[in-house]
Amino acid sequence: MRNWLLIVMLLLSMSLSGCGYNTLQSTDEQIKASWSEVLNQYQRRADLVPNLVNVVKGYAAHEKEVLTQVTDARARVGSIQMTPELINDEQAFAKFQQAQAQMSSALSRLLVVSENYPQLKADGVFRDLQAQLEGTENRITVARNRYIKAVQEYNVTVRSFPSNLTAMMFGFKTKPNFSVENEKEISTAPKVDFGVAPALK
Repeated sequence: MRNWLLIVMLLLSMSLSGCGYNTLQSTDEQIKASWSEVLNQYQRRADLVPNLVNVVKGYAAHEKEVLTQVTDARARVGSIQMTPELINDEQAFAKFQQAQAQMSSALSRLLVVSENYPQLKADGVFRDLQAQLEGTENRITVARNRYIKAVQEYNVTVRSFPSNLTAMMFGFKTKPNFSVENEKEISTAPKVDFGVAPALK
């Protein structure tokens, strides 16, 4: 009886390895790791925003609309629970993308405004924050690209035969990915050009 049990277990493990189960497990774990890094870098960006807004406010307090837009965008990002479960909910994922795109857009407007204030651009703290923001935007791009590739590999496994049968049996479903339309928008890092500001008319 024990021998039969061992044979059944051996056959079962061989069939699981040949039907994509192990690939589904490993690619799912890769998605989780990649997603954690995406969240980490977005959080890093959100943490820079209050300091950046405060420095700009010190030199350009009357740019209230732009400062409010950045603060509101950060609040929207903060209102979304950025958890690993977010990648299993297509609507929540789309909301996350939209909030991050709005943050990118608001930061872009803030940095464009800063071009009109030479004293602000010369401020050491402001320059340091801009450098940190630029580095963070680059890290976001790298982390997001890793996530996109991990999801692509996983989704191909979920949809391909015979692994799709295993995916259905064990409840593996495709994961949402950054859409092409939003990808263009959110992959554009805020302008951090420190060149001479255009002359005001």
